[in-house]
Amino acid sequence: MTKPFASKYPVQSAKEKIIVALDVATASEARRIVTELREHVGAFKIGSQLFTAAGHSLVKEFTEAGIKIFLDLKFHDIPNTVANAAVEAARLGVWMLNVHTLGGGEMMRRTVEEVQTVCEKEKIAKPLVIGVTILTSSNDATLHEVGINAEVEAEVVRLAGLAAECGLDGVVASPQEVAAIKKAVTRHDFLIVTPGIRPLSATKDDQKRVKTVAQAIECGSDFIVIGRPIIQAENRSEAVKEIIGEIETTHK
Repeated sequence: MTKPFASKYPVQSAKEKIIVALDVATASEARRIVTELREHVGAFKIGSQLFTAAGHSLVKEFTEAGIKIFLDLKFHDIPNTVANAAVEAARLGVWMLNVHTLGGGEMMRRTVEEVQTVCEKEKIAKPLVIGVTILTSSNDATLHEVGINAEVEAEVVRLAGLAAECGLDGVVASPQEVAAIKKAVTRHDFLIVTPGIRPLSATKDDQKRVKTVAQAIECGSDFIVIGRPIIQAENRSEAVKEIIGEIETTHK
C-alpha cells in the first residue's frame, strides 16, 4: 500500500508545523518566497489566486523540486467531479489537498476511495485529503445569512465529525474550534489544520476567528497556515524565526 507523505505524527519540529500561504499574484513572487523560506518551514499553500494565475505547472515545478505543497482549492462539486479533481491533484504530487465538507458524505467518501485507488495503482505517494469546515472569515451572522441556523462552533464540530466518518485525514478549522473538534473526534490520526493564525505582533486583517500562534498550538493544532504576517514582512526569514520561537516556547 502506498504510504501518505505525512506518515510520522505527531509533527516533531516547530518548523514542520508551519505552512506558508503563497497568497501572491505571480509565479515569480511565489518562487522568491519558496527559495527564501523552504529551509525554514514545513510546507507552502497554493490557493485559488496563485493557481488561477500560474496553473498546475507551478504546482508541478514545486513538487518535483521536493517542496511540500498544500493545494488549497476547496473542491466542492458533484462527487464524480471532485473525486476526479482530487486524483489529478495527487498526480501533481501535492502533499495535501482539500475538499469542502458541505459537499456531503458521498462526495467525501468517493474522493477518499478514488485517490487511494489511483495512488496504489500508479504508485503515487498518497496526499493528505482534508475537509474545509467553515471559513475563518465567517461568523454566526454569515451562516445565518446563507440559511445555516447553527452557531459556528456547533457546525464546525458536526462537519468535522462527518469528515472523520468519511475517511478524510483531517479538517481545516479555526483555532477557536480545535479543542471542541479534538473532544468530539476520537481518531488519534485526525489532523487539524488551522488558518487565521497571527503572531502576537500582527493584525487580524479580514479574518474573524483568529488566535495567536501559541494559542493555536496549545489548543492542539497540528499545522498552522500563515500568510500575510510572513509574506508581507520586511524580513520574511526573521518573521518565521519569531513564529518558531512562539511554538517552541509553548512546548516548554
